[in-house]
Amino acid sequence: MSEGSLEAPTRHPIQWRESSFYDASALDDELRRVFDICHGCRRCFNLCDSFPKLFDLIDDSESGELDSVSSADFKPVIDACTLCDMCFMTKCPYVPPHDFDLDFPHLMLRARAVQAKAEGIPFGVREMTRTDRNGKLAGHVAPVANWASKCGNSLTRPVMEGILGVHREAELPKFHRQSFVERAKIAPTVNTSAPAHGRKAVLYATCFANYNNPAIGLTARQVLAKNGVETEVVYPRCCGMPQLEQGDLAAVADAAEEVAKALGPWIDKGYDVIALVPSCALMMKFEWPLIVPESKDVIRLGAATRDITEYIVDIAKNEGLAEGLQSLEGGVTIHIACHARAQNMGQKGAEMLRNIPETQIDVIERCSGHGGSWGIMKENFEIALKVGKPAARKVAEQGSGHVVSECPLARDHLLQGADRLADASLKVSSAQHPIELLARSYGFEE
Repeated sequence: MSEGSLEAPTRHPIQWRESSFYDASALDDELRRVFDICHGCRRCFNLCDSFPKLFDLIDDSESGELDSVSSADFKPVIDACTLCDMCFMTKCPYVPPHDFDLDFPHLMLRARAVQAKAEGIPFGVREMTRTDRNGKLAGHVAPVANWASKCGNSLTRPVMEGILGVHREAELPKFHRQSFVERAKIAPTVNTSAPAHGRKAVLYATCFANYNNPAIGLTARQVLAKNGVETEVVYPRCCGMPQLEQGDLAAVADAAEEVAKALGPWIDKGYDVIALVPSCALMMKFEWPLIVPESKDVIRLGAATRDITEYIVDIAKNEGLAEGLQSLEGGVTIHIACHARAQNMGQKGAEMLRNIPETQIDVIERCSGHGGSWGIMKENFEIALKVGKPAARKVAEQGSGHVVSECPLARDHLLQGADRLADASLKVSSAQHPIELLARSYGFEE
């Protein structure tokens, strides 16, 4: 056995249907095995709060080793993991096929699944994971919902903090009266003279683009149509990432099978599949096939799926983008989201934006600290800002006119962190996702 591993990391299917997966004693044995290896290595000390918590827990114990640490004290370490996969993808020398066979994020996922089965999911968190229901209900009263969830609302945010556990200062996504799917009933005219004319793609809307920022989907369709791509929009349901974070693997499996069944006929007709935000692309490409490995439909969908920035870069490299891109005043700072990095596809958002002429593109490839729903919770918000502080400092220092991230929630979290560091509130454009900036460069607006 060698120190470290030179082979590409691989992952095992998640055996969540096996009774042994939920065996508390077996889980504790595996946690101790992995924690002992991590404590001796420490390469992940600067990635998230899980590892500092783990190392302090062991270092401050009676013996300074894991043998004197109670298993009851493991929970803060488990809860601090955001499932970003950066330790697995970029740091850990002991991931499979190494003999140590270490997959820290999926072990934390197993621990949460065991806890969820034994204790249930807390009310506030459970209700927030129901993104489709929440999006539909809030959409009907969007102005009221956005007023109630606005930072600084002294009437409603303390109540939300008390009932749901959402920190009163955490920036929350807005809702729209008309969803992306509703707005997409009229398709943009396809540019038949574009080099990539002939391509066909079905857009998986994602819950965020559908309910919280339809501009991501609308501008993606405009850019694709400008480049000759015929598009359709399909949205059966949320990908299940919010449920994955809570260890509800059965709900994730249901989502995977339902979405794969809905998108399968489009694949049969020769359509590519595009996900509009990286968390959903990551689920479709990598997590779903490990959760329902027996499903041929899920496996086929994973192989057919591309992130929107990945897809545009593919057009640029193979056929060439349609003419008409114009410079963007003020330059761009783009944050490469962890769930984009975990797809192992390179900095596709930055590659895409570099097609815009005479525009400075600055890249931040470091964790924003947001971590999905984790970073907005009362007990985590300040820690999330601390983890994201180095990236937020870069945002403040660069002072670009446009700040975007492939993860729109990470972008807003970074702006919150940057505002705390800057002397005055940053003046940036409203665009959240890089595809919105490419559309602006073409002259499109929502």
